[in-house]
Amino acid sequence: MKTALITGGTKGIGKAIAFEFLQRGYEVVINYSSDESSALATQSEFNMLGYCPVLMRADVSDEAQVEDMFSEIFRLYDKLDVLVNNAGISRVNVIQDTSAAEWDRVFAVNTRGVFLCSRAVTDRMIGAGGGAIINIASIWGEVGASCEVAYSASKAAVIGFTKALAKELAPSNVRVNCVSPGVIDTEMNSHLTSDELEDLIEQIPAGRIGTGEDVAAAVAFLAEAPYVTGEVLSVGGGFAK
Repeated sequence: MKTALITGGTKGIGKAIAFEFLQRGYEVVINYSSDESSALATQSEFNMLGYCPVLMRADVSDEAQVEDMFSEIFRLYDKLDVLVNNAGISRVNVIQDTSAAEWDRVFAVNTRGVFLCSRAVTDRMIGAGGGAIINIASIWGEVGASCEVAYSASKAAVIGFTKALAKELAPSNVRVNCVSPGVIDTEMNSHLTSDELEDLIEQIPAGRIGTGEDVAAAVAFLAEAPYVTGEVLSVGGGFAK
């Protein structure tokens, strides 16, 4: 049976991705950082649907915690077929009001976390004969977002990381791709007013904001597409194209 780890997998996009892989018959490990109540609620919800994901707590920006998490994963499973680096945070500030500590924290989770988790799984994927790493970036990493400079820059770094690592690991049959969500109906976008959402929808050719399920479908495709690597798959209904 195939296995998948989804970081930040108890809410929003991550939760939708976890459910997609559970429905496809994967053994799924769901990572979370601090919100244990939400994590347990998600696990209970999946249990009631007949699925048994494993919860693992770790701050993906912390090297020791990441190492401990992967040690536990490889104690339970002999391999990990899919790693989805979904964990992410945002800060909505003009640059003058963005502290160095806030900047560093955004990069710690959004970029360092992708590096630490990818590094932790690479040898096992190579030894198993292949695997898939899928990083969740953002349309703002492609085009930039006013008042979200730190977030946009961190996601742009994820895109560059994806393209470079894909070339490095392709000879070992480990594929590395990136999904770049547009405006998605998640908690991260809850700060937007109804007027701001309407304005964004007017800019989306598909005529609606996206869902976690839209992103999950793209992630699942990349997990199982054997000749696709180094790509950035935008999931935004045509937004900003």
